[in-house]
Amino acid sequence: MKPSVVRLLRTLPLIMLGTAVYAFGLHYFILPNKLTEGGVTGIAILLNYALGWPLSVSTLALNIPLFILGWKILGREQIGYTIFGTVSLSLFLALLERMIEAGWLVPFRTHSDFILAALYAGVTIGAGLGLVFRYGGTTGGADIIARIASKKKGWSMGQIILTMDAVIIGSALLYIPKEQVLYTLVAVFIASRVIDFIQEGAYAAKAFSIFTPYPERLAALVTKEMDRGVTLFSAKGAFSGKKMQVVYCVVARHEIRRLKTIVRSIDPHAFIVISDVHDVLGEGFKEE
Repeated sequence: MKPSVVRLLRTLPLIMLGTAVYAFGLHYFILPNKLTEGGVTGIAILLNYALGWPLSVSTLALNIPLFILGWKILGREQIGYTIFGTVSLSLFLALLERMIEAGWLVPFRTHSDFILAALYAGVTIGAGLGLVFRYGGTTGGADIIARIASKKKGWSMGQIILTMDAVIIGSALLYIPKEQVLYTLVAVFIASRVIDFIQEGAYAAKAFSIFTPYPERLAALVTKEMDRGVTLFSAKGAFSGKKMQVVYCVVARHEIRRLKTIVRSIDPHAFIVISDVHDVLGEGFKEE
């Protein structure tokens, strides 16, 4: 089987899972509590509040012109993933609409504890979108506009999306109370943190850059005591002009104290820089 086919078989179900979780968050937490969203989904939610249009229909209808606009600019593969993600989202939205109408799913509706609704909305929406983005998909809308504007005008994608979200969420004041708009901002913030967490990987480690006159001794001891790979980089002090080797090593979080102890045993005055690293792949950590 071709590698491209294998990749599709691995990624498409995960994108579908992400859109299913995203659709659940919209129908279970957002709509019943009169919250909203950014991007094209936010416009679809406002159309639902103002005109009663089903979210599944308006989400797809609003994205079709953007598919046509982005087809030549973004390339076949990228727009293909976007179409798949958007159609998958619309299908799950339609399925949930039917389930709610039939009474098989009762949305979470509150009249007092909106912070709870906003927090869970942010977690579910962030988890869904995080999965979609991690495996190469999108749900259309603002992403397409931002990518086109970035390619054509050189504008920052982040600034474009932020501006669009601000305009859409601000427009929600015409249809929902200002308190709900403020709770929406809480949900959007939580969602952004969850998206980052999922995209960067739940597994995080620490990278040590160690400056010491005894790099070979330290590297040998770390390799022996911790069974971790160590790399030596050649460096030169800008002020002193002195050449030296920098010891670089990546360890799991629970190994931080042990590595510090080993470094101090060799050189109590070593200069240590510890950095966060995410999604570490390879021997001794995890495989994709």
